[in-house]
Amino acid sequence: MAKYTLNQLARMIDHTNLKADAHYLDFEKLCEEAKRYHFAMVAINQIQSPICAKFLAETDIKIGAAIAFPLGQTSIEAKVFETENALKIGANEIDYVIHIGKVREGDWSYIQREMEAIVKVCRKNDVISKVIFENFYLTTEEKIKLCEIANIVKPDFIKTSTGMAAGGATLEDVALMRKHVSDDIQVKASGGVRTADMFLKMLKNGAKRVGTSSGILIIEEIKERFFNNGEEYLEL
Repeated sequence: MAKYTLNQLARMIDHTNLKADAHYLDFEKLCEEAKRYHFAMVAINQIQSPICAKFLAETDIKIGAAIAFPLGQTSIEAKVFETENALKIGANEIDYVIHIGKVREGDWSYIQREMEAIVKVCRKNDVISKVIFENFYLTTEEKIKLCEIANIVKPDFIKTSTGMAAGGATLEDVALMRKHVSDDIQVKASGGVRTADMFLKMLKNGAKRVGTSSGILIIEEIKERFFNNGEEYLEL
């Protein structure tokens, strides 16, 4: 079992606002919350990168741009451009959506080329890369094959979901992904993680990051249940 302080738990949360109608004041609020709770990252649509970079200047909180979000249905070239542009305008982490249709077609060479192209840009710029599988649409065999490709390409994270499909992260998927990738690749759970219990279960099953818009509620609940009772750390 590992021991986590409250701050270490907060540093495993990507504080998220990917709403279509979110605007400047929403991102100011998102960033202020991220600073107050010391979350790992703010997860945003790519165009909001400069706003969040402004609010998070001189902090260690990352600006995570979502690429080809949420459908993944753009060309490799378009995804590479969007990634490069996101980094140029202020992002310093990347979460991109795979071409789900190519997975369903079994075009694994395309998926590997796509992953290699985006991970290459991230490595060149020394930023974390996360590959969103969108597991709701995939079979177990397809998820495992994606893990095998990730073992070749070596993104920093593989991620369960966008949170925009009809289903999000499951404990089973997190365990499956953790089982089938090497130790130098981490797993991010995203989509539907709204309670402290579910957050902690995701960590127990192997997630090292959790994307959620409920991070404040989760940390406050953990604080109330454990750390306000004199606990210095939580064992998982």
